[in-house]
Amino acid sequence: MPSTPKSNPSAPPGRAVTMADVAARVGVSKMTVSRALARSAAGSTSDRVTSEALRLRILKACNEMGYVIDQTARTFSSKRSGFVAALIPALNNSNFSDTAHGLTAAVEASGLQVLLGYTDYDIATEERLLRAMLARRPEGVIVTGGSHTPTARKMLETAGVPVVETWDLLAEPIEHSVGFSNAEATASLVRQLHGQGYRRMAFMCGEAGRDARGAERRRGFEEAMRELKLRGGRVVTVGQAPVSMAHGAQAAAQIVEQWPEVQALVCVSDHAAFGALMECQRRGWAVPQRLAIAGFGGFEVATACHPRLTTVAVDCVGIGRAAGELLLRAIDAARSGQRLPAETVMVPFRIELHEST
Repeated sequence: MPSTPKSNPSAPPGRAVTMADVAARVGVSKMTVSRALARSAAGSTSDRVTSEALRLRILKACNEMGYVIDQTARTFSSKRSGFVAALIPALNNSNFSDTAHGLTAAVEASGLQVLLGYTDYDIATEERLLRAMLARRPEGVIVTGGSHTPTARKMLETAGVPVVETWDLLAEPIEHSVGFSNAEATASLVRQLHGQGYRRMAFMCGEAGRDARGAERRRGFEEAMRELKLRGGRVVTVGQAPVSMAHGAQAAAQIVEQWPEVQALVCVSDHAAFGALMECQRRGWAVPQRLAIAGFGGFEVATACHPRLTTVAVDCVGIGRAAGELLLRAIDAARSGQRLPAETVMVPFRIELHEST
């Protein structure tokens, strides 16, 4: 039968295992344990204080006892916490989860970890999370968008660590930014639809106040309609951000019944566009003959449905990766006592025309 690791009599249930407990188990000093763990973390084999055999015994004891090193003292002495803080609007949105994946892949390759939080599209929640994260001294911060409370913006400006804002191009970034113009992306979509012969269009989005990117997309729609000298551009606001498939269904019904002259509906997201498409199919309204539908985001659902949705596709992983790489360069500069000049990285978008238009 497999042997069972011995329990640790000096660490009763309910108390965290300490370095002293590990030292007592192995029969060495706390300093020897500390040096062995530091040597393992650095990947060095030049430490003559602990032999390789002793180091392995210490690591084995740590694993058996469930010991987790306390980084607090090391953080204060080195001024390096070993992590970066990142905030995204939602965890269940594949675009933002893809951004987090790109960020994590870029950052963790350098040995840093990502402390991730989500704001639920609420700037007051962002402020609360930022306060909690900054208290733990991250080496850098990545946030989504440039819409912050005055207090949150001041905290970011005075945090003393690099800050990267993502998913939009900002007129007044706090420091670094990575993204694209949501307004220009939507305007480009409207121009493409105009080129296909659509003249009477409508835009659906959530209520103002919670989704700054949605507000930018609405601005892009309205500016493109004016640029093209198109009249009667309708705007339907349905529910709070993030808008859902049900909101899209509601908007489609309202458009067709209230403004039957509308030829094309531009939705703030692919999820809303999919909901609009399903509502049209339930009611027997042909897409795109009765109503053309376009979304935003390049979500998987846009190409999995029938007809496939015209959309604005975004490199979400690329945004996260670029933000992570920029943050790493800024952190490296800060560690050497310098400051990386503010940079703006533009990530391209593309218009994907499919059968829904």
